[in-house]
Amino acid sequence: MHVLLDYWHVLAKITDDNGDLLFDQVFTYHLDQPFVLPSLLFWADAAWFGGDNRILTMLTVLLVAGIVACLYSMLPDSLSTTKKSVALAGFSWLLFSSHAAELWLQGTNGISWIPAVFFCVLAIACAHRGMSWTAGASAALGCLSFGAALPIWFVLALVAWLRKDSRLRVLIPGVIGVLVVTAWFLTKPPGQHSLATSAFDPDGRLSVLAAALGGLWSADVAVVAVIAGGITIAALVHFVREASPRVSGWIALATYATLLAGMLALGRTTDQVPGGNVGLISRYVVIGALATSALLALAAINRPQWPLRELLIVTAAVALVTHAIGGAKAERVRHDYAPLNLAAIALRVDAPTVLDALHIQRAAAPAARSLGAYPFNDTFTLGCGGPELGTHLSTPAPLPRGTEPGNTRGETIIPPTGDTVLSGWATIGGTRADCVLVVDQNDVVIGGGLIGLPSSAARTKTPAPEGMAWQAVAPAGATIGGVIAVKTGTPYRLQAQER
Repeated sequence: MHVLLDYWHVLAKITDDNGDLLFDQVFTYHLDQPFVLPSLLFWADAAWFGGDNRILTMLTVLLVAGIVACLYSMLPDSLSTTKKSVALAGFSWLLFSSHAAELWLQGTNGISWIPAVFFCVLAIACAHRGMSWTAGASAALGCLSFGAALPIWFVLALVAWLRKDSRLRVLIPGVIGVLVVTAWFLTKPPGQHSLATSAFDPDGRLSVLAAALGGLWSADVAVVAVIAGGITIAALVHFVREASPRVSGWIALATYATLLAGMLALGRTTDQVPGGNVGLISRYVVIGALATSALLALAAINRPQWPLRELLIVTAAVALVTHAIGGAKAERVRHDYAPLNLAAIALRVDAPTVLDALHIQRAAAPAARSLGAYPFNDTFTLGCGGPELGTHLSTPAPLPRGTEPGNTRGETIIPPTGDTVLSGWATIGGTRADCVLVVDQNDVVIGGGLIGLPSSAARTKTPAPEGMAWQAVAPAGATIGGVIAVKTGTPYRLQAQER
């Protein structure tokens, strides 16, 4: 299920209610930036693959693997095969970091962000080998993907200058870069991005830049990431003192990562995020991964006297430590995303208030229904292994509140009508229920929900045991007869708590 506003907002914008593509809308901005290729991929996913989030996730994984391959292609022949293999392992660990869980958990995030980065790294790898036309084509595709590609033209000019190419090869991408940035600035919608500060705030913006470059070294403590980012910058400056054509691509990669961090600081700085620094957000860890990969490669190339053993130890230590640190961030991403999956049921039963609360664009529902995209296809289920919307249940046994033999208890508040987020918790025999259903006064299933959520998801007087909370939704205007918890096929009616 795509549970992010981006997917549904873009789908609503680029399709009519029949699901037909509105090609002119594909070239409009999203989040104040070009979004042509991701828009087409969103539509293709809905039209050809039933709106399956996993398709975009797999494509994101393949594109990140492509980035790793591009980095490997820039390693010089002077490095031994063994050292190249060590570097390849390092690139893989850094870019497939646990920090980046947001990219894998939601394909919407991955396809919004990664194609632009992939085409930019491909452009750098091509320019590194003197393939100027291919590099230019890759840069153009990147600019059609997302604003993350806007600075690539200046990076290509830098590569040409480091390679001592002709002045024309340096000048052309530089001029194109000026034209592209100017055109974007003149045509972008006015106003600031949501939550982003419009204040001058040099300290805050500098901390975001540094945190983005050092994001691999902290899960939620901004100051650690800022210090790590500062060390990364210092180390890169140290190694690029010995610039030569054979390291032009790596200097360009480090420059691109730094420019990306600068763009993030200019356009997304806000303290309204976990950790208080936008540089710690999961999807932006790609910036730090690119900078650290450039540092690893420059160290291996410019210090050929370093023994293989030392390179292996340093690479393994950096890879494993940063991956372990990222585990906390990955767990937080899963925790935060879990309740959003209620959007599938809210879309299916049409609960506009709940969809607004979940930031899901209801206007995309007709197009998704016409295209047969999830949740408007046969793969949709309430997860009870039998009962679905419209099923009549046999009279459920009551599940009393309070402590019961076998640790069977539960609690909920039930409003009289639907289109609101119902919540509560239940344990049956000391374990959580298999699923939760909402029924009308005739015990016909009219809605459902999620179970096994964090305790904070249950808005009840008695705190919910961790992992036992649930949330559910029913259609707007429907009269709610009760909430049913199902365990091994047996339905139990939850008694409502007084409001």
